[in-house]
Amino acid sequence: MAVLSWIWRIPLLVVLFDVFFILGALAVAGEIPDIKSEPGMVSTEVGVVIIGVANTLLVTGLVLSSGRSGWKLASLMALSYYGAVTFMAQIETWYFLSGLTVSRLLLPRLFLMGIPVALFFVPLAVWICGRGRNDSTPSPGVTISLKQWVWKLPLLAILYVILYWSAGYFIAWQNPELRAFYGSPGEAMPFWTHTADSIHTNPGLFPFQIVRGLLWTLCALPVIRGSKVNVWWTAILVGALLSVPQNIGHILANPLLPLASVRLSHMIETASSTFLFGLIVTRVLYRNHTSVRDIPCMKQEPIR
Repeated sequence: MAVLSWIWRIPLLVVLFDVFFILGALAVAGEIPDIKSEPGMVSTEVGVVIIGVANTLLVTGLVLSSGRSGWKLASLMALSYYGAVTFMAQIETWYFLSGLTVSRLLLPRLFLMGIPVALFFVPLAVWICGRGRNDSTPSPGVTISLKQWVWKLPLLAILYVILYWSAGYFIAWQNPELRAFYGSPGEAMPFWTHTADSIHTNPGLFPFQIVRGLLWTLCALPVIRGSKVNVWWTAILVGALLSVPQNIGHILANPLLPLASVRLSHMIETASSTFLFGLIVTRVLYRNHTSVRDIPCMKQEPIR
């Protein structure tokens, strides 16, 4: 009977997601630039279904793996989802695409676009998944001391920048069309030369990405602190939250990133780096550690 109950729940959730997703898209109606986009990997109709299924499965997994329930689960999950899926994506849109394909009128609407899914779909998913009743059971998450936060947050911020910059150079920046799109046509400079040049010409980039590393961590924290499953399942769910929803949209045509190869490069680059960062964040924050060497993903020997 438990299995049969999901035969109607999952399709219902997919339909609800797509409804709120389309409602959110209305926020940018009329402000999308008149730029011809190369076709996406799939048609818009098929892509919306794929996006709906992927997000539904992710949100369902996050809800069912949490030790929380009721309004607390709904509110924290909605906040975490909006932060990871919309806010984090659009602050990067602001940094890199303002003046290219994103106008001053369009930018705030991009932040509004994700509100219907986060504010309405996520709480509905909590209720439809049977977790709507408030449970007085305390959160199973580990309380991390202030001393732990003092060294873990800077560590995670630095690790994020390393992942972000490495994936950006060795994956995305190897695409000549992507380099040309961002105003750097021609051959790619060597890694360290490119890094030094970026620090000189764009001094705000690395501080901006350090802040993003901290914000990604905050988005992941409600999932980690509330998880009732083991550390590896938690890590996979956090990695999926940070990587899947905001990257799967690259399968569709997009006037803001009109070149198909640019969308593909960004999808591979950011999906891989943020998923890996999600795994690391979970391992670092899942429990207290005596030092960096005490974290399994920092050890040289295999994790048991």
